[in-house]
Amino acid sequence: MTQPSFVPITDGQRLRPVMAQPTATHVAGKVAEMRSPEVTSGDLFGSPGPDQGYALLLAHHMSDSLVLRDDEDAHDVEVGAALLAGRRASLYGRAPAIYDLQVALGIFGYLTAAPADLVEVRQVLFRSIGHSYSAQRQLVDAVPERSLRMTPDQAASSTSNWRAHIIV
Repeated sequence: MTQPSFVPITDGQRLRPVMAQPTATHVAGKVAEMRSPEVTSGDLFGSPGPDQGYALLLAHHMSDSLVLRDDEDAHDVEVGAALLAGRRASLYGRAPAIYDLQVALGIFGYLTAAPADLVEVRQVLFRSIGHSYSAQRQLVDAVPERSLRMTPDQAASSTSNWRAHIIV
């Protein structure tokens, strides 16, 4: 805070000039710090990325726009869509956004009326997915990278040709 010149102060209370310190360019020793440009991949490694839990909140906010049959559980769909959105966001090296959820839900036809054969496949993939890590990995691995790189509009219109975007 500035000091007006007309206020009497002692020498110890006067502001002293500040010396600028250089900004740190690297902080070593972080446990989760990645030390190489290659991301470890393989079975059960997942798709690391920043703030992937945010996808669960976004999926919950989109639950009102889901087109579900009576025997489908909205919670399972939210968890599965959040997993796929997290994987899509990690492909771009960023945190999940609403567009990632739109692509994930569009691929499986949850935003419009889906064909009956796609509904049968998605019921198997999404059933009780919040309780099984192997089922989560199976769902995420069922969607190839090229499908996750689609735009939300492309994903929404891909339900008629869903076999090209989901590995069954």
